[in-house]
Amino acid sequence: MKKKGTAKVKRSSAKSQKPQQLARPKGKVLQMNAPRKPQPKLRDDPAFAQAVQNYEAGVKLMQERKFDRAKAALQKVVEGPSRELADRAAMHLNICNRELARTSTTFKTHEEHYDYAVSLMNQGNYDESRSHLEKILKQQPKADYAMYGLAILDCLTGKVEDALRHLDEAIRLNPANRFQARNDSDFQNLADDPRFTELLYPEPGGEFSLPPVKG
Repeated sequence: MKKKGTAKVKRSSAKSQKPQQLARPKGKVLQMNAPRKPQPKLRDDPAFAQAVQNYEAGVKLMQERKFDRAKAALQKVVEGPSRELADRAAMHLNICNRELARTSTTFKTHEEHYDYAVSLMNQGNYDESRSHLEKILKQQPKADYAMYGLAILDCLTGKVEDALRHLDEAIRLNPANRFQARNDSDFQNLADDPRFTELLYPEPGGEFSLPPVKG
């Protein structure tokens, strides 16, 4: 009988044991706010992307010593949306202005200016060289040597029609340019063009002539 009673006690004690409930935290329950929508990044802004492109182009043009074109590209960056890029561009812009001021005020004669343009051409800075040659012609429209220089530049850059017209005009201004061009290796790209041959070796009384250069 004792064994049965003992069994009942054990069974009742097992039933009396209830699972413990976890205590709830005291105080207010924090509620999580809905996640915010991601703000568009500056780098995704088309205006910023354009500013980066202008900045890189300006720096490259400076390295090529094409300060006129570099200045125009960097000026757009200064006026753009990025303050950081604008500050960098402003420093480069100061260099461009300094170089442009230096090259525009140190020429005592047109011939000296022409020599500088030729040096740029020899360095491969064709755009800047063209700019200086055109400045000479604006100041002195009958400067045959500047017109001759443009003919060479056109030939080097593959502008055949312009090269022939500028050379024709240079010869009109000074016939001695015809004889100089015959031995000028810079015109080798035109050597097989019959118009070039006829321009340098015209038949008596029938000199080859192209329409005059405009501007």
